[in-house]
Amino acid sequence: MDWLVYIKAVILGIVEGLTEFLPVSSTGHLIVAGSLLDYTGAKADTFYIAIQAGAIVAVCWFYRERIIQICKGLFSDPTQQKLAWNTIIAFLPAAIIGVLVAKYIKEWLFNPVAVATALVIGGIIILWVEHYQDKKSYRPRVMTMDDMSWKDALKIGFLQCIAMIPGTSRSGATIIGGLVIGLSRTAATEFSFFLAIPTIFGATVYELWSSRDILSADSLPEISVGFIVSFFSALVVVKWLLHYVSKHDFSAFGWYRIFFGGVILVTWMTGLVQW
Repeated sequence: MDWLVYIKAVILGIVEGLTEFLPVSSTGHLIVAGSLLDYTGAKADTFYIAIQAGAIVAVCWFYRERIIQICKGLFSDPTQQKLAWNTIIAFLPAAIIGVLVAKYIKEWLFNPVAVATALVIGGIIILWVEHYQDKKSYRPRVMTMDDMSWKDALKIGFLQCIAMIPGTSRSGATIIGGLVIGLSRTAATEFSFFLAIPTIFGATVYELWSSRDILSADSLPEISVGFIVSFFSALVVVKWLLHYVSKHDFSAFGWYRIFFGGVILVTWMTGLVQW
């Protein structure tokens, strides 16, 4: 048994779980961590996608009561129907565009330098949005995700497409984008969680099917380890983030993105690290 492989799986599972729902880009962190751990290539890319499912199962578990309510009220409760439809509407843009461009994004942008650039740009955008909203004494138009219209959902769906660029952050695009179009921090964050369920499950199934020739029975143990670790670490983050956004803005994440991305770019330009 190669214990080094499982150690890498544990580390990457922790990275995935801790970053999936924060506006810092889980895929970007996995690419950088994988580069440092010398875990790269097509098999690694598939592993990154597969363990994201662990983080989504954590969200399903955290919101299990609401998901059960939606299932029970799908044909009778207007509130549950509305949230279900909004989630589907927001999911469609990424589902369609993702199938068309996923191959090219993986080929050209799945590298630490591209990730670092997106991290810095995204960090600057977060700081700008927070500064602008604070300056304008921001008052959200939509207080809860149940108050969202289908137009709000569609806008967030298109914003999520930006996150196909590694380093951008799916959570960052949907949460910060939600603030820009008038959602409260809690509404934007919770809808981002719900939208992640079909988006990442869909991406996982698509990626595993597309990579079926690469996968083998030998890969299942390390994927299982990464999945389990991702689940538990994501469970902690989901609960923490909802508490955090009730009292803070996202500026700290913007500064973190700029610092982390800047370190990668500086070490690359100076030759200290061969990314």
